[in-house]
Amino acid sequence: MSNEPLTFNQAVIGITEFIEVAIHTILYVRQVYPPDLFVRRKKYETPVYQSRHPTLNEYISGAVKAIGEEINQGTVEKVVVVIKNKEQVPLERFIFSIENMIEVETFNKSTNVENAMSPNSLVQYFRSFLIKLCMIESSLGQMELGDDVSFAILLELRDKVAPSTSQTKDPPPWIPAETQHTTAGASDKAELQMIRAVNTGVINVSLAVQESAEKLKWERDKLKAQQLPAKNVPESKQEKGVE
Repeated sequence: MSNEPLTFNQAVIGITEFIEVAIHTILYVRQVYPPDLFVRRKKYETPVYQSRHPTLNEYISGAVKAIGEEINQGTVEKVVVVIKNKEQVPLERFIFSIENMIEVETFNKSTNVENAMSPNSLVQYFRSFLIKLCMIESSLGQMELGDDVSFAILLELRDKVAPSTSQTKDPPPWIPAETQHTTAGASDKAELQMIRAVNTGVINVSLAVQESAEKLKWERDKLKAQQLPAKNVPESKQEKGVE
């Protein structure tokens, strides 16, 4: 892998590929599907998990290809993986924020960008993203919803533009997302936790997870239900001090 600065095309391809790997990892770590649906692989010099279900893989791959086209045009603001319960209420949003730092003409997109990081360095950053992502359960806890959980991939574009017509054949057509699933639909009581960020010198990427107000309330209620009421100890049986 080259130590020369990234080109615009390399940055787009690298970030798009990372998003696809991260989506598979999110589905595994958050137990959206059973563990035996995934196979262990190695990417960015660290173990990762990939779905082996053809239909699921086709959906993810198609969506990511379309996302890559939008990143190439500089229209993407956020890519969101929203995890929902059976009532379609969002529980968690994994938010990839994308920021194009420079404008590059088409004929210059294969030219190295001055002061950009190298492909080698980008791989190391993606490795750290995935390591932190795999440890996220320690702070988010387990949802333990079994089959009552699903997910969707959302694309939030700048200036509310519509997605461009895809140049590839297989990505599914984008449909308007329900407002409650988007980042704009999140309650003020939702909690955001930053996972990792990188400034490539070409396109900036950050990954955060947001726990919805509904999930936080559900967890509080579950905790209260698990707590046993304190027992009243008769005064005659209380331990007395020795004078």
